[in-house]
Amino acid sequence: MVLDRRTIYHVLPLATFGLAVLLELGILSARNAALPLRMVLTLFAIGLVFATVFAALHHAETIAHRIGEPFGTLVLTFAVTSIEVSVIVAVMLHGSDNPEVARESIFSTCMMILAGVVGICLTVGGLRHRHQDLKRQGTNAYLAMLTALAVLTLVLPNHTLATDSAAQFGLIGLLCILLYGSFVYAQTGLHREDFVEELIEPESRQEIVGKKNIAANVLLLLVGLVGVVLLAEDIAAGMEDTLHAVNAVQTDAIVGAFIATMVLMPEAVSAIRASMANQLQRSLNIALGSACATIGLTVPAVTAVSLWTGKELTLGLGAGDTVLLLLAIGVSTLSFGTGRTTYLTGLVHLVIFVAYFFLIFFP
Repeated sequence: MVLDRRTIYHVLPLATFGLAVLLELGILSARNAALPLRMVLTLFAIGLVFATVFAALHHAETIAHRIGEPFGTLVLTFAVTSIEVSVIVAVMLHGSDNPEVARESIFSTCMMILAGVVGICLTVGGLRHRHQDLKRQGTNAYLAMLTALAVLTLVLPNHTLATDSAAQFGLIGLLCILLYGSFVYAQTGLHREDFVEELIEPESRQEIVGKKNIAANVLLLLVGLVGVVLLAEDIAAGMEDTLHAVNAVQTDAIVGAFIATMVLMPEAVSAIRASMANQLQRSLNIALGSACATIGLTVPAVTAVSLWTGKELTLGLGAGDTVLLLLAIGVSTLSFGTGRTTYLTGLVHLVIFVAYFFLIFFP
């Protein structure tokens, strides 16, 4: 019997949730098994989580299309960010202190979006449509907020006297929440027209929502997210043990890049598809919205966990990573400044991404 894609998208969240519950209750456990077996089981769990993330994001995207922009993009963004936060917190709480894993995950997410996802979107969109137009008002608002959040959380902590102050962490978390909350209010209320290419009137949107019952999609999305959250701790434990066993040089950087890849993959596919369909503004809304939400929501969450549990937390980037981050933000500002992009613009972003990826393994 061959299952169609729709059935798979319905079964995966339920299967992941069921497996996670069995592990949490101790009915199934591999923590005392030999390392090779644990590696195999970890790879299986990673594959299952990847598939479930795709399934969960499918349901989120279905909801997004039915409620319209920019609310639909926010559904995708919050779904992705909730997965990332849960995995980072699980890694932070596993075993010994992992003070840098949150920073590396946030930095990896920003670089993968600003250099990788945006680069691919602009390149394939430019090759297919020669050039693409965007709304500078909304895109510049994304970049302004992203620049402020990135500098406050990933750059400034290296240039203050108290780099591990609880008051400093609390202030940074509060500023992130306030800034991101204000941005979401502007995006969905006062300046909604700056972020969409074609507005749908409230009456029309109600008709779209009413055509189909989205309750099943909402339920499966939540079940999938909970399943991924519950499996995150076991995956984190298996990954860390494996990397330590092979004497990996930058364990936290590799784990951070993996987390970013896992949570961004479905959203990256959505952004690339939108760009290929000549919907560049929606593509950028998805991509840049993820970067802003990653910092605006993940940083407050991990700082709260650090302050509550006493786990050490490091936010400031090293010199090389700081240069790459600022370069990616600067190039993005120039790329979107004219309101029109081509494939050449995308290639510049991809070159920066190659440099970032190379330095993970050869620092």
